[in-house]
Amino acid sequence: MKFTHLTEAGEAHMVDVTGKQPTVREATAIGTVTTSPEIVQALRDGTVPKGDVLAVARIAGIAGAKRVPELLPLAHPIGIHGASVDLTIEDHGVDIRATVRTADRTGVEMEALTAVTIAALAIIDMVKGVDRSAEITNCRIIAKSGGRSGTWFRPGYEEPTDRVEA
Repeated sequence: MKFTHLTEAGEAHMVDVTGKQPTVREATAIGTVTTSPEIVQALRDGTVPKGDVLAVARIAGIAGAKRVPELLPLAHPIGIHGASVDLTIEDHGVDIRATVRTADRTGVEMEALTAVTIAALAIIDMVKGVDRSAEITNCRIIAKSGGRSGTWFRPGYEEPTDRVEA
């Protein structure tokens, strides 16, 4: 197996994508923040002391997707042409689904994963004063399309409308 971010000498480097043609690309990632039943109820009632947790998490996730090249040293700066972060309160906590789109030379998998994890961190930040046991779990890419490798779905997530499973 050859790693594209390593030179023949084994040194890390940024892959040169200059010669690649821009194509429409999309990636969807999911994750979960598990919380106590008390936080789930407070989220449903809108009574979390710090305010509107889901609104803050949604904006944080979108902002996070735009900052990937600042966080990951070998990531390419690309235009983020669309980003959605959907949050669903479930009995176990909050399920997060992020989809990021671009028309560029490289994919947006890292941007989708970053959107999910930053949204999850925002949730943790907003509830940690009440629930120190809240945790981030199950972050993963479930679908990607575009580019040379085409379309891929994680087994069990073949339809883009599949809901997050904890």
